[in-house]
Amino acid sequence: MNSTSGTIRFTLNGKAVSAQVPAHLNLVELLQQQFDLFGARESCGQGLCGCCTVLVNGKAVSGCLFLAAFADGAQVVTVEHLAAAGELDPVQKALLETGGFQCGFCTPGFVLMANQLLDRYPDPSDDDIRHYLSGNLCRCGAYPQIIEAVKIAARGRGKGSPAEHAHASTRTP
Repeated sequence: MNSTSGTIRFTLNGKAVSAQVPAHLNLVELLQQQFDLFGARESCGQGLCGCCTVLVNGKAVSGCLFLAAFADGAQVVTVEHLAAAGELDPVQKALLETGGFQCGFCTPGFVLMANQLLDRYPDPSDDDIRHYLSGNLCRCGAYPQIIEAVKIAARGRGKGSPAEHAHASTRTP
């Protein structure tokens, strides 16, 4: 890819795709402009709020800071992938149940991070949840409902072993 633009190829929500990207384009802009995926949203533009969370090769990144060119050869997953079969996943359902989505602007980032948390630590404590989701901000202040939703989703997915849980609060996301 030259310094002004080039073609990248990557896997997006399980499908091989390619895109022509200018060197300055961030991942959120790419997803919105070329793939009509609007779950990840740029809010703070500084990688501090979590609204733009996208998974790249299984790792959560701030899509507002992640240059689209860096997605070349990567596997990218957005919140849209979670309900790809037409049914909401357990975290999404639990957020609806608890009212943890409020205005909904931050919800996609919370959903991706909560799913990643539950993949790693199936039975998190409240402190584990707070720690893991600390990079996501909810301007509506729905934190108690979000924490409850993660606990409901964990129960819906099945609980992990006590040994896994004992070490969860000492690990970092």
